[in-house]
Amino acid sequence: MFADTAKIYVRSGNGGDGHVGFRRELFVAAGGPNGGDGGRGGDLVFEVDEGLNTLNEFRYVRKYCAEDGQNGGNNNCSGRDGADMVIKVPEGTVIKEAESGKVIADMSHENRRTVLLRGGRGGKGNQHYATPTMQVPKYAQPGQKGRELEVLLELKVIADVGLVGFPNVGKSTLLSRVSNAKPKIANYHFTTLNPNLGVVDLEGTDGFVIADIPGLIEGASEGVGLGHEFLKHVERCKVIIHLVDGASTEGREPADDIAKINQELERYSETLAKKPQIIAVNKMDIFTPEEQEIALTLLKEELGEDVPMFPISAVSGQGIRELLYAAYELLKQAKEEPITFEQEYFPDTLDMAEEPYTVEFDMETSMYVVEGPRIERMLGYTNLDSEKGFEFFQNFLKTNGILEQLEALGIRDGDTVRMYGLQFDYYK
Repeated sequence: MFADTAKIYVRSGNGGDGHVGFRRELFVAAGGPNGGDGGRGGDLVFEVDEGLNTLNEFRYVRKYCAEDGQNGGNNNCSGRDGADMVIKVPEGTVIKEAESGKVIADMSHENRRTVLLRGGRGGKGNQHYATPTMQVPKYAQPGQKGRELEVLLELKVIADVGLVGFPNVGKSTLLSRVSNAKPKIANYHFTTLNPNLGVVDLEGTDGFVIADIPGLIEGASEGVGLGHEFLKHVERCKVIIHLVDGASTEGREPADDIAKINQELERYSETLAKKPQIIAVNKMDIFTPEEQEIALTLLKEELGEDVPMFPISAVSGQGIRELLYAAYELLKQAKEEPITFEQEYFPDTLDMAEEPYTVEFDMETSMYVVEGPRIERMLGYTNLDSEKGFEFFQNFLKTNGILEQLEALGIRDGDTVRMYGLQFDYYK
């Protein structure tokens, strides 16, 4: 069975505790502290595996934990670092925080490996706490706890061209004819419940990857049927081949089918609706050439003369070569930027609330200054040049009470706020 979603629990390793120990040797009186440091907890890592194409294994194993760091020992012996937990996923997997649904990482294109949760820091042994006035410290630092999350994995198919259309219009048959894919084919609704990928080899070209997206129905954008499960696989495609039953064997009108599917694509995502689209009018082999011409003329009158349209037969192969070359030409014109999902949730903030910060007014520069470990860490992993990153930055200032403190100090519109090397103008 093909699995394209999974919910799992993940945890990084706890840091090992520092050790309280003292030097004990013959002829050495009052030996000093020699407690070793605890080892660092293992990281929780996601990595793309080219050999995987489903999330099936996550149906059976739902808990993944990195190894804890070992505690420190005597004689300044540090504990061993915990081993990382590396989770293999297929390319195209989007990792989301389960409760909020916000994106943590998109495992596609250049992103082949990401550290989702960093292991806890190892605690320092008591050797670090010796001072001239405290020569026998009986305290060692405990290890930092690992982080834990429940995450949702979603596999979004990576293909150049997506085949869409109502159930039973011939998408699986077309895919089996034009590529190396071997989908199951039968004459009933919802034959395909899983996306099928195939590689199209075209003479004189470098080919492309095509995906048979399971049959859509009206209301899919609102989650009717398996709507969301189907639509998410079209998101990464650059070109859409919209397949319709030109012979109306199901009793539906082709133009009406096209309008309904496009409406579902637009409701789900405006980006989907703007993708280049080709209409493939299937099952035309049952018509005479004259009847084919009449059917296409009527369809063009309803859709418009400028809509790329190809009469084909997935069974006999009629018109398929022309259709594929047209799709290839559109691909060459499509934007090259890879479709990725920006990070919206930052696990590094899980323990940030414990770190201090200060909000002050600097009389010399007439600036409001916000500094501290919490601020420095936030700025370190936030891309302020991106819309999502700047939105996160604004929410951070609000949820941490920084805006309230600035207002309490009397900040006004146009005043300058400095955060380390960055300066911002304040506007409410």
